Amino acid sequence: MAEFTGKGYDKGRPAAVCAAWALVAEPLTRSIACPPSVRVKVLRAFGAQIGENVNIRNDVRIHWPWKLTVGDNTWIGVGSYLLNLEPITIGEDVCISQQTFLCTGSHKADDVAFEFDNAPIAVEDGAWVAARATVLRGVTIGRDAVVGATALVFKDVPEGARVLAPRSEVKEPLS
Repeated sequence: MAEFTGKGYDKGRPAAVCAAWALVAEPLTRSIACPPSVRVKVLRAFGAQIGENVNIRNDVRIHWPWKLTVGDNTWIGVGSYLLNLEPITIGEDVCISQQTFLCTGSHKADDVAFEFDNAPIAVEDGAWVAARATVLRGVTIGRDAVVGATALVFKDVPEGARVLAPRSEVKEPLS
């Protein structure tokens, strides 16, 4: 890993903006003392695109707000972690439950330099990602899909489908 360069990864903002986010704004937005309306305003000030009537609870960790888009009437639960080295797009009327982990980053395991292998995540309108579920890079959660509590999702989930833990078993929608 001595050859690691980080090539292909762009933080998306100058170092001073990244530092201001990491040292001041990110701890503020995670605080239980920060009202949700203020949290949203701070995230927007740092470039997040956030719709109306969005509730981002306390202790939600967002790596880079300028790589986050959230639609109207969406809820992100306490203790969730959005590791968005690449964009995360969350649609309208979505529920991201407590302590979920959405991770856009990875590494090339067979690369001697262990370079990044990142890809965006999309959670489409009406979806529900239940408590402590993990969604990995490059995944799209389809419209009205449900990812069950503690599920590990490493491939796309079709519209209306259900993913059950612990095997990421996909159940097709009921007709």
